[in-house]
This record gives sequence, structure tokens and C-alpha cells, in this order.
Amino acid sequence: MTEQRLKDRIAVVTGASRGIGWHTSLALAKEGAHIIAVAKTVGALEELDDEIQALGGSTTLVPLDLMDYDAIDRLGGAIYERWGKLDILFGNAGLLGAVTPITHLDPVKDWEKVMGVNLTANWRLIRSLDPLLRQSDAGRALFVTSGSPHKCNPYWGIYSISKAGLEAMVRTYAGEIQQTNVKANCFNPGPTRTGMRAKAVPGEDPMTLPHPTELVPHIVNCLVPDCMEQGRMYDFRSASWKIYGSPVYDD
Repeated sequence: MTEQRLKDRIAVVTGASRGIGWHTSLALAKEGAHIIAVAKTVGALEELDDEIQALGGSTTLVPLDLMDYDAIDRLGGAIYERWGKLDILFGNAGLLGAVTPITHLDPVKDWEKVMGVNLTANWRLIRSLDPLLRQSDAGRALFVTSGSPHKCNPYWGIYSISKAGLEAMVRTYAGEIQQTNVKANCFNPGPTRTGMRAKAVPGEDPMTLPHPTELVPHIVNCLVPDCMEQGRMYDFRSASWKIYGSPVYDD
């Protein structure tokens, strides 16, 4: 039997009810991690729980809207009371928002909601969970980004801007935790066979795109204690770590 690289480690996964988050949760569970699965859809979380239990793993289900920032604070407190630490934070949840000129964006429905989920919620997660990650012998935080902030395609403004902010935040955080056991990085999946991608590019043949299961081994490798990268971005399409300022693959 293959040794489990994440045995007895605690992992928070946001957007765990589908797509990349769902399959990453399964993969981390296979490696021995207890999954704290965060998503809005209760039924999908229960299905994930069934799948992980069938693998012999365990979960804690957290039905949570990431726009409920106080609930994110409570999540940190609950994890502290039960485990006293956190080993992995996978910030996967995200919104595309409207594909439209930035002058047409609705201030609340588009701007506040997308920035809230893609940027502010991840800041609140870092703020809430950083003390717990520091209690781990090898805390790992990884956030899903995109090629969009580097390309800045017309009409993709809200998504590109929110991901640019996310990358800047993670790089800043990484610099602030240099002297700790915590590592923080971003992960660029590139075009992937997900519901978000289908919404963004409706005329595209999804079968030409990688399935989330193809990304998962790379994501797991970014979250194991052996990963010592800090403040960088892993690019799936080139299967390599990128130093910021170097070329990246676009979506």
C-alpha cells in the first residue's frame, strides 16, 4: 500500500462541492487528510462526504457562503477548539462574474460579489486561519488563480482584477511568513473542464480541455510538507513553478 503523505493532517478546501474543489478533496482524503469541506450547496457536500467515506476517509462539512465573513471567523475558532491547528488551506472557490465592459458592471451584483468571493473572502480566510497554519509543522496555503490578470482581456475585467488582487495578496502574505513553517502560493489551472469555463466560453468543446482529475496530482504536490516553494505560482500547463514577472500561460 502506498504511504499516505498527508496522514492525520487537517485540510480546508473551499468550493468543495464541485469541479476542482471536489476532486482535490477526494485526492487529499486519499492521501490521509481530514477534509473540512466548505461550500454553499449542502446536498453536494453530503455527496462528497459519501465519496470520501467510501475511500475510508473523513470529512467535516461546512455549509458556508464565503460572503458571510463573520462565519469565516467562526470557522477559525471552531478548528482551533477541535484540532488546535490547520495544515492545509486550499482556496479554490471563485466566481467568473459578468463578461462585459467594466463600465457596464453592476456595483453590487458584479463588482462587490466577485471581489467579495475571489479576493475579500480569501483575505478573511488568511486572517482567520493564519494562526492555525502557524501551529502546523508544515502549513501550506494554495489559492487558485488564472492567466487572466496577466493577459487582461477586454470584457473579463472583474475576473482579471479580482485574481490580480488575489495574487498580490498571496505574494505579500508569503513575504510576511518567511520565518515560519507556512508556505503560501498560487495555482494556475489554465482552461479546465469546469462549469465556470463552460459559462465563460460557451462555444468551446469541453472535451478538448483537461479534466479536473488531471490537475489534482499537481495540486496535491503543492500542498504536501515537502513543497518548499514560497510566494510563487504553479502553472499546470507547463507543469512548472513561475517566478512572478516571468511569462505565464493565458486562459
